[in-house]
Amino acid sequence: MNKNLSENELRRSMLPITPEECKRRGWDAPDFVYVVGEAYVDHPSFGHAIISRILEKEGYRVALLCLPDWHGCEAFKVFGRPKLGFLVPAGVIASMVNHYTAAKRHRRNDVYAPGGKGDMRPDRAVTVYCNRIHQAYPGVPILIGGVEASLRRFSHYDYWDNAVRRSVLVDSAATLLMYGMGEKSIVECAAWLRDGMPAERLRDMRGICYMSKTPPDYATLIEGHAEVAKDKKAYARAFMKEQLEQDPIRGRALCQMQDTQRYVVQNPPTLPLSQKELDAVYELPYTRQFHPDYLPMGGVPALEEVKFSISAVRGCFGACSFCALTFHQGRIIQSRSEESLLKEAKLLTTFPDFKGYIHDVGGPTANFRKPACKKQLQHGCCPNRQCLFPEPCPNMEVSHEEFLHTLRRMRQIPGIKKVFIRSGLRFDYIMADRDRQRVMRELCAHHISGQLKVAPEHIADHTLQCMGKPCNAVYEDFCRQYEQVNRQLGMKQFLVPYLMSSHPGSTMRDAVELALYLKRKGVQPEQVQDFYPTPGTLSTCMYYTGIDPRNMKPVYVPTTQKEKDMQRALLQWKKP
Repeated sequence: MNKNLSENELRRSMLPITPEECKRRGWDAPDFVYVVGEAYVDHPSFGHAIISRILEKEGYRVALLCLPDWHGCEAFKVFGRPKLGFLVPAGVIASMVNHYTAAKRHRRNDVYAPGGKGDMRPDRAVTVYCNRIHQAYPGVPILIGGVEASLRRFSHYDYWDNAVRRSVLVDSAATLLMYGMGEKSIVECAAWLRDGMPAERLRDMRGICYMSKTPPDYATLIEGHAEVAKDKKAYARAFMKEQLEQDPIRGRALCQMQDTQRYVVQNPPTLPLSQKELDAVYELPYTRQFHPDYLPMGGVPALEEVKFSISAVRGCFGACSFCALTFHQGRIIQSRSEESLLKEAKLLTTFPDFKGYIHDVGGPTANFRKPACKKQLQHGCCPNRQCLFPEPCPNMEVSHEEFLHTLRRMRQIPGIKKVFIRSGLRFDYIMADRDRQRVMRELCAHHISGQLKVAPEHIADHTLQCMGKPCNAVYEDFCRQYEQVNRQLGMKQFLVPYLMSSHPGSTMRDAVELALYLKRKGVQPEQVQDFYPTPGTLSTCMYYTGIDPRNMKPVYVPTTQKEKDMQRALLQWKKP
């Protein structure tokens, strides 16, 4: 669907966000009211667009309640009581990360709100929205999901409270929690609600968590909330058990006591989508626009970042310690077919404001196009080793051929001038390719806009070990070959390294080593990311416990604001 639609046509093509729009469709009541902490953007980069379109395809009536006033419960009654229940995510980004920097300073703007206006959703949006819904309609079923709920499904360290909080299922009193990518689980959960919520079906529903008064016999019991809240070693042990079971093939159900009478039960993750299923998700009838009601407010800034980008893959077997993807999307790569990607690229050329540039074709890691090895789809990912860290696994199948073939065909589509790759490229995966020179030559010649962003994160090997990143020698080798290829092409293109300060394991000596390295190289990073402890990551477990849960050994952690500021200042030594 292209942009050549009138405002009325656009309204009819999008799902309703007001009672009047429901009435124009002839609805007496929606099946689901979808309460979301961001503006309605009907684009597949936004989770609420995907889930609502899937439900629509399944025949359900979905109304979106975006950024409701949470100070009372009246805003949650505008559509009346839904026939089946409420759906509640916080949005693409968890509300606390959306509101606060790593230094806990308040952010003024929100690119996911109309006009970029800040403070339109509450802190801990999932919990607040659910509590207001309970006030409005006691006993109504509520399904929670998205990143905020998914990463808080067990007892977890909360950086903003500096304390261990219970599962978000406890605080929200929701009926079910859907974790991970929810295309399969939302269909199954919707049918479960429609059929009267039969208790006997719960154990067979993948990708969900629920509360139980007793631990089910099929679930593995892990350290309970009271234990992990007072004992950091217990917290580290529980975290590793949670991480090891986040595999859809070999993962087992888990159970964690929350208080004396209740347990949170996590069923195994949903199975990966097949290529045909993933293609179908991205070929639903998205308008790729924000709702026209937001036009007088200045639109929704977040759309501009992704409007002419294409999501090609999901999952990541890179498994960086500070990234929650393993806990949310998983390590098994799921990719769209080449024909589906080309079809979307052709669609983008029909938009009047398309200038000929595809801004990105990627995902968490753009150059991962298939599972790391064949056995992952049969036996799951290895529980006690990574595919790329500390060195590439000998069983890993490294190839960029399909990736490059798709890009070649895409840049030949009439109306497309350039196809850029701006999402993450794993340089260590490129270096593991025997044909790395040809890969780098093609990327440099056709898909880089003067600079390539890569993520070495640090150069001190001790810190890199804690980060789950390759040793600095791999990055150095990549830099030399990148420079050589550009010299051969007669091009002047630069590397822009993403760097992180104050990560667990990073001492002041490491920070000084990195600062001296940058000075020797003449690199002056404009942006440095302070480590941000968010739920669901290995690094956050290290930050809270001072323990590396992989080996239960102590790890140094910069925790004072003074040291964090100093580590950051060392990396940006040219700034006053």
